[in-house]
Amino acid sequence: MATPSGPPANDPIRATLLAILKQLNHVESMHEGKASDQALELTEIERQLSDFWAVEEGKVKIALAVGLLLRNGLVAARAPGDFSWQRQRSARQLYQITADGKKFLVEVLRTSDRIS
Repeated sequence: MATPSGPPANDPIRATLLAILKQLNHVESMHEGKASDQALELTEIERQLSDFWAVEEGKVKIALAVGLLLRNGLVAARAPGDFSWQRQRSARQLYQITADGKKFLVEVLRTSDRIS
């Protein structure tokens, strides 16, 4: 979830990566058991994080951050799917948090002094 106030002490790239992982983790847990709904398209991630401080300030591009998460194995890309009743159209490229992404997110939240 986006932080309502200004930037935290950490850097904008790391904060954005964590925000993306939180969104993907939330969607996966919200739609548990429905594999087709447990991932988000890039445009959906961008829309959900449009008010995130680092994005609003133009410090981070969501597409580049998702690419970095992909290269590091924290997010997986799924091929475009069939017709999605949730989206009311055929889904485009979908992104889903991986087991490594969840481990990283849990570790960061466990070692942080606050949960954003």
